[in-house]
Amino acid sequence: MYAVPMLLVLAWSVLIGFGVSCIAFVSSTVFLHRGLAHRAVAFKRPITEIFRFLVWITTGIRPRQWVAVHRKHHAFTDVEGDPHSPVLLGWFKVQRSNVALYRREARNTETLRRYAKDIPQTRADRWFYDHALFGLSIGVAFLVVVFGPLVGLLAAFVHVNIYLGGSAAVNAVAHHFGRRPYPNRAGNLQWLALITAGEGLHNNHHAAPTSARLSHRWFEIDPGWWVIRTLMMMRLAKVRLTELHFVSVKRAPA
Repeated sequence: MYAVPMLLVLAWSVLIGFGVSCIAFVSSTVFLHRGLAHRAVAFKRPITEIFRFLVWITTGIRPRQWVAVHRKHHAFTDVEGDPHSPVLLGWFKVQRSNVALYRREARNTETLRRYAKDIPQTRADRWFYDHALFGLSIGVAFLVVVFGPLVGLLAAFVHVNIYLGGSAAVNAVAHHFGRRPYPNRAGNLQWLALITAGEGLHNNHHAAPTSARLSHRWFEIDPGWWVIRTLMMMRLAKVRLTELHFVSVKRAPA
C-alpha cells in the first residue's frame, strides 16, 4: 500500500538531488575552474557573486583552496608533486580517496601561498565563504523547507554522492581512460562531460588549459560552455582568448 508513494519520494529525491548537482557542477567548472583557476573567462560582479554563493551552499568549497590545488595539479600533472595523480597512485585509489587527497593539499599553506596569491581572503570569506559547514547547512535547510524533511534530506544525500563521485572521476577516471587526441595522459569521456558540465573532456583541457571552451570538435558536448556563451550574449561574461592556445605537457612514464 505504501510502496508506490515511497517510490515516488525516492524518484523525486533523486531528481532534485541530480538537479542540485547540475547547479554545483556548472558553478564549479564555469566559476572555479575556467574563471578563477585559469582566468579563461571573466564575469560581471553580480554573476561572480551568484556563482560564489552557489558554490558555497552546494559544495562548501573555499575558492582559494580549490584554485591552489588545481593549479598545482597543472604544474605537476602526473609527475611527483601532483596532488591527485592516478598515474602515481592508481585511478581506483584517487577515485576512492579524492576528498582526502584534496583536503590534505588544501591545508598546505605553501600551496596556497604559491598558487593562489592572486586570490586574497576578503571580508566576505572571513564571515561566510570560509565556513563550509555553514554554507552546506543553508543549502540543506533550503531543500528541507521547500521539499519537506524526507525529500530534502534524501535529495541532499543524492547530491553529495553524485558531486563527490563525479568530481573524483574527473581526477581519476579521466586521467586513466578515454580518448586522447592530444599528447597528454588525460582522457576525453563524453559521458562524464555530460554529468560534470564539460569537465570530462579532460584531454582537451590539459592540451589548452586557458581555453574557456572544453569542446574542440563538433561532436563534443560541453554544457559549461553553453552557460558561458549565454552569459556572453547577455554581456555578463567575456572570454580571454578566442582561439585555442596549446601547451606542452610533461608526461609521466607509462
